[in-house]
Amino acid sequence: MTGIVLGSGLGPLADAVEVEREVSFAVAGLPASTVPGHSGKFVFGSLGGSPVVLMKGRVHLYEGHSPQTVTAGVRWMAGQGIKRLILTNAAGTLNPDFHPGTWMMFCDHLNLTGASPLEGADFVDMSAAYDPAWCAVFRKAALALAMPLHEGVYAGLRGPQYETPAEVRMLHTIGADAVGMSTVLETIQARSLGLSVAAFSCLTNWAAGISATPLDHHEVVETGRQAAQAMISLLGKVLAEDAKPG
Repeated sequence: MTGIVLGSGLGPLADAVEVEREVSFAVAGLPASTVPGHSGKFVFGSLGGSPVVLMKGRVHLYEGHSPQTVTAGVRWMAGQGIKRLILTNAAGTLNPDFHPGTWMMFCDHLNLTGASPLEGADFVDMSAAYDPAWCAVFRKAALALAMPLHEGVYAGLRGPQYETPAEVRMLHTIGADAVGMSTVLETIQARSLGLSVAAFSCLTNWAAGISATPLDHHEVVETGRQAAQAMISLLGKVLAEDAKPG
């Protein structure tokens, strides 16, 4: 079974799932998210004929939660039997070749949150945080769909404020292609549990200082909603291949 975490504005991805049952965050022992675009429930069903559990929304460090609470949904899905995890989010793009409205697949990340869900636990190797073989499958599927799919490094910050232009220049200098306020802790937690991980950013806006337009969360949600169909097609194709016998 595959777990899928849906970020800001990406709830429409759940519409493509043949739903079997739903579980609220509260029933699973998780707090509700206070952020628009995060509905706060798990959806069990199938996509492309393959069993999935969707986490509609997430909670964040900037809402005042601990790293362990932020990653509780990953642990809960692992307890339900997922073996692989697909993470999605909305992010600002720092790369002039990665335009808003397109998707970026993670090849690596920068954890700049100053936090980890593994405090007090054993060391975990993060040299291949995002499963290279699985990423190759997504790359091939995107090519078959003629879907633009960038590949780059995601910088995860704490938030909730957006970055300053100086911070954006720094992030670009140290190798980041996109920036957001989630995902990296979930990846760390998932890898510690032995899950394969693939992650994708919906690039919803230019980061501060690249465009003169002020950053707005409602724009982030709307751009994510509009771009969701491309990801629905990609996930459906990859998971349908998984569901084929043999």
